[in-house]
Amino acid sequence: MKSVQVGGVRVWLLDSVTQGGAEQTGAVVVTGSHGGLSVAHYAAAYRPRLVVFNDAGVGKEAAGVAGLARLEHVGIAAVAVAAASARIGEAADTWASGVISHVNAPAAALGFRVGVRLCEAVAAFAERGGG
Repeated sequence: MKSVQVGGVRVWLLDSVTQGGAEQTGAVVVTGSHGGLSVAHYAAAYRPRLVVFNDAGVGKEAAGVAGLARLEHVGIAAVAVAAASARIGEAADTWASGVISHVNAPAAALGFRVGVRLCEAVAAFAERGGG
């Protein structure tokens, strides 16, 4: 697992949300995973401060981002980047070039907004004290 430091915030880069564990509790976790319901329980288990997914093109009935709402219900900030901006399954590309396409309410409360490059949004979050 790779991580980068952005100001005082450690950002974990995990190609799959399933790679997370206790070490990512309370951290910013950037994944290459889609944001569907089937992956939300993995993030909920280790409770990151913020988790990032790929919107996988959003899909039928917004299935590619349905996990964001599930995580919102348990108080976990989550965003998705547009599939057209970052390769699915590659956290490093999500970090380097992802543009936020969806934000749940806890993430919005932290200042994350649609249309902003992910790395810039996390840098601004870190400047605000990481929470």
